[in-house]
Amino acid sequence: MTDFMNEYCMHTATCGELRKADVGREVVLTGWAWHNRDHGGLIFVDLRDRTGYAQVVVDPDCVSAEDFDTAEHLGREYVLKVAGTVRERGAEAVNPNMATGEIEVLATSVEVLNTSVTPPFAIEDGIETDETTRMKWRYLDLRRPEMYRSLHLRHKVAQAMRKVLNEHGFLEVETPILANSTPEGARDYIVPSRPNPGKFYALPQSPQQFKQTLMMGGIERYYQIAKCFRDEDLRADRQPEFTQLDVEMSFVEQEDILSLTEDVMAEVLAAAGVEHEFPLPRMSYAEAMERFGCDRPDTRFGMELVDLTDIVKDTGFKVFSSVAASGGVVKAINAKGAGDWSRGEVEKLADVAAENGAKGMAWVAFTTDGQEKSPIKKFFTDEEWTALKQAMDVEPGDLVLFAADTYAVASAVLSALRLRMAELLNVPREGHSLLWIVDFPMFKYDEEEKKYAAEHHPFTQVRKEDLDKIEDDPLACGSYSHDLVMDGYEAGGGSLRIHSAELQRRVLRRLGLSDEEIDDKFGHLIRALELGAPPHGGIALGLDRIVMLLAGKSSIRDVIAFPKTSSASDPMTGAPSAVTARQLKEVSLRTL
Repeated sequence: MTDFMNEYCMHTATCGELRKADVGREVVLTGWAWHNRDHGGLIFVDLRDRTGYAQVVVDPDCVSAEDFDTAEHLGREYVLKVAGTVRERGAEAVNPNMATGEIEVLATSVEVLNTSVTPPFAIEDGIETDETTRMKWRYLDLRRPEMYRSLHLRHKVAQAMRKVLNEHGFLEVETPILANSTPEGARDYIVPSRPNPGKFYALPQSPQQFKQTLMMGGIERYYQIAKCFRDEDLRADRQPEFTQLDVEMSFVEQEDILSLTEDVMAEVLAAAGVEHEFPLPRMSYAEAMERFGCDRPDTRFGMELVDLTDIVKDTGFKVFSSVAASGGVVKAINAKGAGDWSRGEVEKLADVAAENGAKGMAWVAFTTDGQEKSPIKKFFTDEEWTALKQAMDVEPGDLVLFAADTYAVASAVLSALRLRMAELLNVPREGHSLLWIVDFPMFKYDEEEKKYAAEHHPFTQVRKEDLDKIEDDPLACGSYSHDLVMDGYEAGGGSLRIHSAELQRRVLRRLGLSDEEIDDKFGHLIRALELGAPPHGGIALGLDRIVMLLAGKSSIRDVIAFPKTSSASDPMTGAPSAVTARQLKEVSLRTL
């Protein structure tokens, strides 16, 4: 522990820093009473601060009667200031489970700085308290060592990011929180403007337009650790407000962005004590979809998708043959080790398939005693069955799960089943796996909206060889885009940007916007592009997700100081809350 922790404060040492080398040192400690024990006239107090624990011994021969009485009546989480001398514990009293277990502090004074009512849960690691309760009493939850470690790791990751970018000539620039609403894939959080009745700001889903505008302003190298907001359905790796490292560079090609990002991630991983090889492997979007069914594959385990369409296109099982005839695909995964599951256990997996768009789920179990169990086997010829087993590399004890549908639905179904089976089978996923997914398509077709949408965002640069396909064959257009994938999560995404006003208009028109809508929503950007915009591009890295993965957590709520629940509420403060009629009137609103 460095000395600066003991400057500008009441204490002269922190609880977790004391070691055998400090024996004889006179110290002043501050912190919270964790455990108190009365051992035959001696009071033992485990005092906790953010650095750890130290055992304090209160001996009636060494403190005043008043201070000893204070020590006898301490409650959990009382806030204390203790003066004393560090001494070595006897050999029989050494606690090997504590970093400070070889020493204790013999108190000379005990002062209660504040009392505490009984806390609603234990302030220690490994508690089974439900998450909502922890979030309601977040200021207590943050006192737990594992929560502090998560926030400390987050700090180290953020500083590592800044270190690399500062060394490479980037400027940290803040962009507005109150902005205009633009279509970026999720609902905006909107804020009424009192001076402009009937008009609204939107909280930024990302600083995308602003960082591009900074490039047009000649900043050339920009970054910020930015707050972003999306009104979308929440899950373990999503929050209504989240934090990303936002980076933009001028006069670059895609390779420059990827190389810089790898430098940043190398420093981040080093700060977290993680070793990883660089440069990172790269995989095309098409290959990721073909092998894993998604564009954020967890490559730490196999169970890859296998295309069986050609094998089953003429089979007597009409579900498969009709899908093949209609241009769909039949694909499967081999869940090794699940071949002896009961039929009931297997058919429960149909719920996972249905949640991802499947109308049903076929399967074949190859038991360890050599049986082949499946309601669909009777529809196959011997040749087809043999070819299927060879393609799936079948062995006794395997369970083959099928998806027959459009390419998109089959991919989604098997991707979800692959992850579910890895979880149920406890498939090892050790360490961290990082890779680039590149060569994304520029456009996708939105079946609900019945129009084209951008795969990444509408400011992504279209590949040069595909510029003439924008109007007539948009789904054939590639883009200069890139996602950083870590352990099966999208840890970051970016692209080269469009720097031509004419091309930007073409892309926005292809997305269904009229010239009037383009001028209304993006006129400021178009005008900037017309005035000498340089070639530029960048990336945004999800700080919350990266820290979550490095901390070994399953939810980003455990690495955010004050997160929201899955219903986007804050049990601690009560947000969101009702406002008064006067407040609504001031912004020209009323509730329905």
